[in-house]
Amino acid sequence: MDAFELEDVIAEHARLGERYHEFFIASRLSLGLYVLQAGQPDPQQPHTEDEVYYVIQGRGMIRVGEEDRPVTSGSIIYVDEAVEHRFHSITEDLKILVMFAPPRRSRAV
Repeated sequence: MDAFELEDVIAEHARLGERYHEFFIASRLSLGLYVLQAGQPDPQQPHTEDEVYYVIQGRGMIRVGEEDRPVTSGSIIYVDEAVEHRFHSITEDLKILVMFAPPRRSRAV
C-alpha cells in the first residue's frame, strides 16, 4: 500500500519550490500537487493523458475547451487528453491534487 498525508505532500512541494510536484507514479496512474498563486498565469499545455483535478483550496476559474467555470475547495474537474485547458482569474491561491491516467507524460512522443 502507498499512503500519503496531505500536509506532508504540501510541505515537500514547498521545500522543492516548483509549481508542480509529482509525488506518486504507478503503472496506470500518477498523482501530483499543483499550486498556482493568486494572479499567476497557468502555463500548462494539453496533456497526452486523461486528467482529474481536485481543488483542495483556493478560488479561481478553469477553462476547458471553450467552457469556463468557477472552481473552489471541493471542485472536481475531468479533462480529456489533448484538450486545451488552464486555470485563470485566480483570486485565492490554488492548491490542486492532480491525477493522470495513465501516468503523466507516459504517452508523450
